[in-house]
Amino acid sequence: MNKLTIKKIILAHVIATLSFSAMSQAISIVPRTSISKSEDRSYFDPKDLTSSYVSWGVNPGNPSSINLLDAWKHFKKKRDIVVAVVDTGIDREHPFLQNNIFVEAGSVDPTNFGVDFSKDKKAKGMPTDNHGHGTHVSGIIKSIYPDVKILALKYYNPNASGVDNLNSTVEALRYAVDHNVDVINYSGGGPEAASEELRVLKEAERKGILVVAAAGNEESNIDDKKKAYFPASYGLKNIITVTAHDEDLKILNSSNYGRSSVDIFAPGYRIKSSLQNGRSGYLTGTSQATAFVTGVAALIKAEYPQLSTEKIKEIIKVSAKKEITMEGKCATGGRLDAGSALALAAQFAGEGDAKRQVANTETKEGKIIYRIAN
Repeated sequence: MNKLTIKKIILAHVIATLSFSAMSQAISIVPRTSISKSEDRSYFDPKDLTSSYVSWGVNPGNPSSINLLDAWKHFKKKRDIVVAVVDTGIDREHPFLQNNIFVEAGSVDPTNFGVDFSKDKKAKGMPTDNHGHGTHVSGIIKSIYPDVKILALKYYNPNASGVDNLNSTVEALRYAVDHNVDVINYSGGGPEAASEELRVLKEAERKGILVVAAAGNEESNIDDKKKAYFPASYGLKNIITVTAHDEDLKILNSSNYGRSSVDIFAPGYRIKSSLQNGRSGYLTGTSQATAFVTGVAALIKAEYPQLSTEKIKEIIKVSAKKEITMEGKCATGGRLDAGSALALAAQFAGEGDAKRQVANTETKEGKIIYRIAN
């Protein structure tokens, strides 16, 4: 990676409207284990779909939501699922997330709550989120699958160069792949392919690890090779590429799109979720949309662990709800539908019916310098 040359700095735009919420108590640790058949049960309370930390994207009263309540009604957990969130870190003490944090070795504590790969890190086991983006993305994933185990892998340092952030990204991805996580959520990217990144993601493909990637926020058709966005544009069988829609089911003005390069739409406008320092607030972009798809993928895998990565990707795409506003903008021409996805997963598994930036309540523009590639 030392031979990488700087091409371009990618600016991912987000809109942040933040509100304060209470801090909470100590972490409770849930080990990564398989759940026996006798312990199968329905875990989720529908009231959680309208809590103070979740968005319109999961609210069953919103017709533009992902139809999550239908998925929850029939869900039965078979196995714990670990999602690696490659991002800006996580708020270890956040009341919405503290029970979901996962580490590969030892117990979660103030010095061990993930892995920090960022430039000039202070302590490797402390991926503290000083930005909020990683905590926000993690909260969206948890809002869809409340039992998810989140492995926070921090790559982002706002003072580091783009090439350093890319190097850190590759290290984080390699760690996730080496430790055989179930799903990788990665919301960053750049306009140039990076050989080491591609090599790691091909290894993830070989191992059957699903990667959910953002389409990017450059208002571009990434089917055009000159406007490609990586890792979303690598075209690997294990990558799901996601773009964003608003409550009117329209693509965001900032979102990338592509009939062949982008797989599906998901909610991405003014999404409420957790933020650092125990807060909640709103962010906008394909990063948020990506987290919705990751949550549904984790939900499917938790109930049907026998399904392959390619099958889960196919399920999410085939079950997409078609919308005229999305036609020609992605491969499915539709948006994420969690209820339909879980029902289709049951059929695939042979278990279903064959018929079928801190501010107080102020809106501000923020920029994240993610990475550059060679």
